[in-house]
Amino acid sequence: MNKTISSVIIAALAAAVPVSEQVADARSTDTGKITETVEQQWNGKKVAFLGDSITDKEHIGTDKNYWQFLEEMLGIEALVYGINGHQWSDLPGQAEKLKEEAGDQVDAIIVFAGTNDYYADVPLGEWYSYEPQKTTVSGPETDTRMRRVFQMDGSCFRGRINMVMNYLKTEFPDRQIILLTPIHRGYARFGDGNIQPEESFPNTLGLYIDDYVQAIKEAANVWAVPVIDLNSISGLFPLNKSHERYFNDKETDLLHPNSEGHYRMAKALACQLLHFPADFRQ
Repeated sequence: MNKTISSVIIAALAAAVPVSEQVADARSTDTGKITETVEQQWNGKKVAFLGDSITDKEHIGTDKNYWQFLEEMLGIEALVYGINGHQWSDLPGQAEKLKEEAGDQVDAIIVFAGTNDYYADVPLGEWYSYEPQKTTVSGPETDTRMRRVFQMDGSCFRGRINMVMNYLKTEFPDRQIILLTPIHRGYARFGDGNIQPEESFPNTLGLYIDDYVQAIKEAANVWAVPVIDLNSISGLFPLNKSHERYFNDKETDLLHPNSEGHYRMAKALACQLLHFPADFRQ
């Protein structure tokens, strides 16, 4: 039988999977390709997805989302909480719903948000505030030093990330938590009251989408979590006409990937995920 095997599976077999455990089953996708689920650490895991329209189960601009392709590629079970239009300030509600509905059943949590914060002109803010505080040092003696304290400020981007990560780290201490950076943004017109310029233009604060991408990258070290730079590794670039094929509508929506774009995102994600533990349970 003539089959096209997804390159993500080839990478998985070469880098992560013993030959004796390679192919579990084959499934078709609506892109006309065949993906193969392989035996690896993600197979059978319940993975929650928090985010915005690109994650929403309503399939904004696509017939099939990246997490559905990941179900086929890696054999995960996706628990989807992303909602169209949500910003990082909305993610605590998504996380609380996840805790209520899935609780201890979830193995990993993937957070994919930030593009709407850019469009909504949310200030970046700071990770920490600083305050003098006494501490015990060698001697023993006491010394007053400037202690940094997490900014839990929902009015700024870094503060919003702090709030979400603090909740996830507290409620899911032995789960894998992974952040994704926003993908590149093209022009979108959803009506006269909702016209969004492409990413060559800054928001009204003079900030570009790159500034929000960089903040999420910083969160990797601030909160000790992996960050997958989907902005880079997906290769999706709607500013180039050759990439219009990956988005919903070349005239009105170069913001939301179509099914081909979601498939490309999933292939890039699957290769990265195979390098991380699926959970930290003993």
